[in-house]
Amino acid sequence: MMWYWGGGVHWWGWLLGFVVMVVFWAVVVWAIWYFVASLLGRQPRRDELGSAQRILDERLARGEIDTEEYRRLRGVLGGEDQRVGAGHGPGGPGGFGPGRPGS
Repeated sequence: MMWYWGGGVHWWGWLLGFVVMVVFWAVVVWAIWYFVASLLGRQPRRDELGSAQRILDERLARGEIDTEEYRRLRGVLGGEDQRVGAGHGPGGPGGFGPGRPGS
């Protein structure tokens, strides 16, 4: 009977194969995750929107903005489309545009 004495893979070969297999499967899992995340798109987190509203509340409390500006900015944060000039800003009441009498 002939015994197998040489030509096999050493312990570092087995270790290298194991490491390559782990890296391969990690890349596969990451690629699937990345593909699914890109399909779903990034939605703003609730804490991001909440922090913007909190800052706006603090600005109103400090008197940096008035209630009309506060309501307009809250609408912008909420996703409402409000145009400048519809009663506010340049051209509206108190503005410095062509809508102001005497300009």
